[in-house]
Amino acid sequence: MEIEVSGLGNGLIFLAIGLALMGYFVGKGLQNVGHPEKGYKYNLLIKESDLEFYLNLNKNEIEELLRKYPNAPKIELNGTNYYSYKQFMEWVSTIETFK
Repeated sequence: MEIEVSGLGNGLIFLAIGLALMGYFVGKGLQNVGHPEKGYKYNLLIKESDLEFYLNLNKNEIEELLRKYPNAPKIELNGTNYYSYKQFMEWVSTIETFK
């Protein structure tokens, strides 16, 4: 009684390649443990209605700020104003009234 294992050779090769790739990517990931990248990898966009949460100001203070400084960095999409979190926080920190 013989068992045919002709397809097993190719399967073992693919398994070995898969394990080698997995080891490579896990090793690359472990190199960065404890060394996170500084800053944001993505640009967080905040709706105008959510600014009060991020700036810890009430709705009237936000409206007054945006009315007083209409040149605040913003993006308008479909009639809705969005503010880049990083840019807006840098901009707010340069305003003299907030220092």
